[in-house]
Amino acid sequence: MLAARLRSSGGAVVETFEPGGTSLGRELRALLLHHDGPLDARAELLLLLADRAQHVSEVIEPALARGAHVVSDRYTPSTLAYQGVARGLGVAEVARASAWAAGGVAPDLVVVLDVAAETAIARGSSGRDRFERAGADFDARVRGAYRDLAEEYGWPVVDASMPPEDVADGIWRLVAPLVTP
Repeated sequence: MLAARLRSSGGAVVETFEPGGTSLGRELRALLLHHDGPLDARAELLLLLADRAQHVSEVIEPALARGAHVVSDRYTPSTLAYQGVARGLGVAEVARASAWAAGGVAPDLVVVLDVAAETAIARGSSGRDRFERAGADFDARVRGAYRDLAEEYGWPVVDASMPPEDVADGIWRLVAPLVTP
């Protein structure tokens, strides 16, 4: 919905996501989400950062060079919440590694969509990935991490339990000042 609004305001838009927004990323995503064996938290982080480096190089930097808006579902903030906090690798360490992998490319705006785990599960697909199977304690650590990081970094939080149109309106109120003269 955000991409559609940006397009209707006359902007070029690239919609993307992590992990998996490139050909290499799709292979890394499969490993990250569906690997059956144990996966060390550091290995998980390195796979995500490999995806990010390729994603920035192949998708984000070219889009920005063309003057397009980039709308991404997940980026560094997700890595800080999941790997930095919930996996216990440390926010500062993960932030440094992620900035390096992204070549310093950072978002102009991060919007945290806050929703209870039960609601997210009900809205999700029928097949649960490795992260979704990590359990309620992990879900609670991730949600708490997003909330804490949002406060620390000044990221706005939108109540995503509302109807999708209301969530989209809340996001647009945050984005519009950045894209309208």
